[in-house]
Formats: sequence, C-alpha cells, structure tokens
Amino acid sequence: MTTRTLFATRFYEGALDDPALLAELEQSAQRLAQDDRAGRAWSKAHAYPGYTSYASLNDLPVRDPAFDDLRRVLDRHVRRFADEAYLDLGSKKPKLDSLWVNVMKGSGGHHSGHIHPHSIISGTLYVRVPEGSGALKLEDPRLPMMMAAPLRRDDAPEDARSFVYAEPAEGTIFLWESWLRHEVPAGRAKSERISISFNYR
Repeated sequence: MTTRTLFATRFYEGALDDPALLAELEQSAQRLAQDDRAGRAWSKAHAYPGYTSYASLNDLPVRDPAFDDLRRVLDRHVRRFADEAYLDLGSKKPKLDSLWVNVMKGSGGHHSGHIHPHSIISGTLYVRVPEGSGALKLEDPRLPMMMAAPLRRDDAPEDARSFVYAEPAEGTIFLWESWLRHEVPAGRAKSERISISFNYR
C-alpha cells in the first residue's frame, strides 16, 4: 500500500546578496515614507499600520535606480521559480507588473489575509527585519473546502499543516503563486520593518 502527496504548493526562498543595494533600498524606502504625501494619506485613510506606496506610486523602477537594480535581481529569481513551479508560459517571460514599499510599525503592525489578483507570481523582499517582526503566515488554499476535516496534529510535517510560518531575514526574497492566501501577523518589534512587495504577470 502507498500514500502519495498530491497538489503540491511551491514556495520559494532566495536572497539578495548585495549589502550595498539593500542599504540603498532602505534609504529610498525611508525617503518615500517622508516625501510621499499621497501614500501617507492613503495609509492613514485605510488604517495601514505605517506607510505603503501601494496606492500612490507605480513607477518606482523608473523613479529610482535602486529599484531598477532590484527589478533585474527579481527577474532572475522569478524566472527560476516559474520553472520550478512548472508554469507553462510558452515563449513569454514573467514581467514585473507592480512594486511597492512597506514601512510597517514594529509593534502591532500587521496585514490581514489576502491574495494578489491579476498576477501570476507575487513576493516580498525584506529590507529591514528587527527582532520580533514576525513571520509571513501562509494558508493552505484548500482550507475553505475542508468542511468537517479535523485539525492537524502538532507533529504534522510542514507540507501537511494548515498554516506555515516563513521567517524572513534581511535580504530574504519570498516568492509564491499569487493565488496563495497569506498574511502578516502583528509584530512585537521595537522599530519599523521595511519590505518591498511586488507582482509579476
């Protein structure tokens, strides 16, 4: 008798191994958080715990060379992930669709569960990760259909759990298919966490 594992969900972890670029990106993110009035207003109006350029700026790789350098790095990681996820893209390559900065409050900063519609691969680069920032929480996409299914035992391996917590470090790049529901649980850090999120179509 055999038991097989079916319907695997790919999750990619890479790294930005360029301390100088990481430092540039941190400076750029801090500058945006100060100068982007529209972004600050949107964050306040939508109770975002800190600052995000999500709804205010859509041209960061054109606006700032550091983000264009990051785009080239991300392109390589995303192509590798698309191959490892067996995505049939024909002759096309994944293309960056949107990229935004998040400067989240250390204590209590969170982002509720969500997906990224209209894209195929999403991800986050972690620029500054103070102690206590918390992990990225990933949800089994089958969860809404499990109805009367029991909870998983504490000794279940990662690929059998209902939720997986991915712990980032500074320079970590996480990638996943955009339909995968995820959230940022409330942190307990004493300083802001800085990340850059993005979508590829």
